[in-house]
Amino acid sequence: MSKHGRILVAMSGGVDSSVAAVMLHEQGYEVIGLTMKTWDYASSGVNSKETGCCSLDSINDARSLAVGYGFPHYILDIRDEFGDFVIDNFVDEYLAGRTPNPCVLCNTHIKWEALLKRADKLDCEFIATGHYANIRSQDSGRYVISKGKDENKDQSYVLWGVSQQNLARTQFPLGSFAKSEIRQMALDMGQMELANKSESYEICFVPENDYRAFLKHRVPELETKVDGGDFVLTDGTKVGKHKGYPFYTIGQRKGLGVAFGHPMFVTQILPESNTVVLGTQDQLQRTEALVRNLNLIKYESILEPLEATTKIRYKDAGAMSHIQQVGDKMKVSFHHAVSGIAPGQSAVFYEGNDLLGGGFLI
Repeated sequence: MSKHGRILVAMSGGVDSSVAAVMLHEQGYEVIGLTMKTWDYASSGVNSKETGCCSLDSINDARSLAVGYGFPHYILDIRDEFGDFVIDNFVDEYLAGRTPNPCVLCNTHIKWEALLKRADKLDCEFIATGHYANIRSQDSGRYVISKGKDENKDQSYVLWGVSQQNLARTQFPLGSFAKSEIRQMALDMGQMELANKSESYEICFVPENDYRAFLKHRVPELETKVDGGDFVLTDGTKVGKHKGYPFYTIGQRKGLGVAFGHPMFVTQILPESNTVVLGTQDQLQRTEALVRNLNLIKYESILEPLEATTKIRYKDAGAMSHIQQVGDKMKVSFHHAVSGIAPGQSAVFYEGNDLLGGGFLI
C-alpha cells in the first residue's frame, strides 16, 4: 500500500506533467500515468508531422518516463468526444461571430470528466495535472483555485470552468514552483531532452495555428458563402470588402486589406449581414461587459457588488472592476475602459490571487 494512496496523473509527454508525475511518485503516491489522445492532424487534412501533446512522440515520451520510474501508463483515445464537443463548438462560435475558448471547454467538459471516469475504474482517489495553479479547501467546504507562483506561467485562467465536485479530487503539484525550477528538476532527474523541450502555445487541433485554414477545411462551402461582405465604419459608411466575417476577431488590426492612414480595428462582427465593423482605438474601448455560463469557485454566489480583477484574455494583466450577478449572468463594471472585449472569450474574476470564477463574454 502506498503512503498517500493512488493518483491518476494526466501526462502529455511534456516537461510539466512529467515532473508532476515523478514528484508525486517520490512523495509516496501510487502513480498511474494517463495520456489522452484528443486529435490527429490527418483529420485536419494536414500531412505535416504532428507536434504537441497528441503526437506519437509525446505519447512515447510519457510512456518511457513511466516505465523508467516503474509506474503504469495508459493511453486513452477521446478523439470522438473531443471532436463532437470542442471542435464543433469551435466552428459554431466563429460562425456565430464570436471568438471561442477551446482550452476552457476541453478542461471543463472533456479532460476532467475523462480523467475522473478512468480514475474511478482504476480505484484512484485523486487526479493530477501539470497546470501551474494552486488549490485548497475552505472552511465553507468549497475548493478554491489560486494563481500559481510563476506569474508568467499561471494557468488558473483556463480552469475557471472546473466544478467543485471535480476540484475536490484534483491536485496541482506544480503550483508552488516556477517554470525554471521545473526544468531544473527535469535536469536533476537526468532528463535533459525533456528539460529542453519547447512549449507549444497553439490550439492542439489547429495546424500551424491557422484557424482560418482550419475553418475552411471543416466547412468547405464557407469561403464561397461569406466572401465579399462589407467593411463598415461605426456610422455605417461602407469602406471596403472583406474575406468573410468568421475570419476576423475583435481587436484585429493587421490583415484587414484596407488602408486609412491611421490604425483601425475590428470593433464588431455582424454575422447576420456578413458585416465587419471597423473603428478607432477609442471606439474599441468598453466600460461594461456581461458574462454568461457562469461557474463560481470561491463563493457560491456574488449577489452584492464585489471588487475584483477581471481578465478578458489569457495573457491579459487584468483590470479592476466591480462584479455582480444579475440573474444567471455576471455584470462587470470596469473602473477604467478596457480594449478588445471579444464575445466568446472567457472573462475570469480574481480576488487577489484567488479565482472567483468565470464565464463567457456576451
